[in-house]
Amino acid sequence: MKTTPPIRGEYEYTLEPLPERRQVRVLDWRARLGEQGWLRKLLIVALLVLGWELIARHFANPLLLPSASDTLTAVTGGLASGELPVRVWGSLAVLLKGYAIGIVLALALTSLAVMTRFGRDLLSTLTSMFSPLPAIALLPIALLWFGLGEGSLIFVLVHSVLWPMALNVFTGFQSVSPTLKMAGRNYGLRGPRLVAHILIPAALPSIFSGLRIGWAFSWRTLIAAEMVFGASSGQGGLGWYIYQNRNELITDNVFAGLAMVIVIGLLVENLLFDNLERLTVRRWGMSAEQH
Repeated sequence: MKTTPPIRGEYEYTLEPLPERRQVRVLDWRARLGEQGWLRKLLIVALLVLGWELIARHFANPLLLPSASDTLTAVTGGLASGELPVRVWGSLAVLLKGYAIGIVLALALTSLAVMTRFGRDLLSTLTSMFSPLPAIALLPIALLWFGLGEGSLIFVLVHSVLWPMALNVFTGFQSVSPTLKMAGRNYGLRGPRLVAHILIPAALPSIFSGLRIGWAFSWRTLIAAEMVFGASSGQGGLGWYIYQNRNELITDNVFAGLAMVIVIGLLVENLLFDNLERLTVRRWGMSAEQH
């Protein structure tokens, strides 16, 4: 026997209005300041400098460990006399030449590696041979080949930049989506055009990683090479400034030179590379890291 369910009458529920939500404004200034990444980093640096000052005052031996205030006085004196700016510019001028040559060679080598099998074998073999080799170990050979001049420093700088940059760029090229590569080929892109229009934009995170590592390697290699090179030729940049003052036991100037090395590294890392990533990688949504 077929039964028909009863039809229920229509009815409406009268909903009570939602309580008004008050906008809560964050009045805690500490929370707002905590959102500023540059301020957090500055606080860390300030704490390190304070610890340095306290330790130096505790041991009270300026010959072994000058205080942060004495080092600051030496830095301001070197800047006022013009010696530190000349030394810094001398180092940076050489660094930029070797850094640029290393980047160009790394891009050329990795482009060849993604286009041909011979290029992949060549890159794999060369990186296995030369990547573990410290750049400073090549300085004696550089001095024999290029003499006591700028060419020796550029040679070791290119070595310090080329291999980490090439490895990172090649890793980035390999991680590019095959669908993206296929789309580029469908548009007629081949060889260098495919690398320039598809692979390089898609591999920007790895390229920036290689640029950071190459910069760090080249900067420390230059300072070490200038200390050896300056000891041989009696001239040089910031590394020679540190070495010369160490020989004369002017320890506060030694720490002033080291402080300039650290400050330049921090400025390049936080002003140059961070802004480049913000304007490209993060802006285009290619990195999950947000600041």
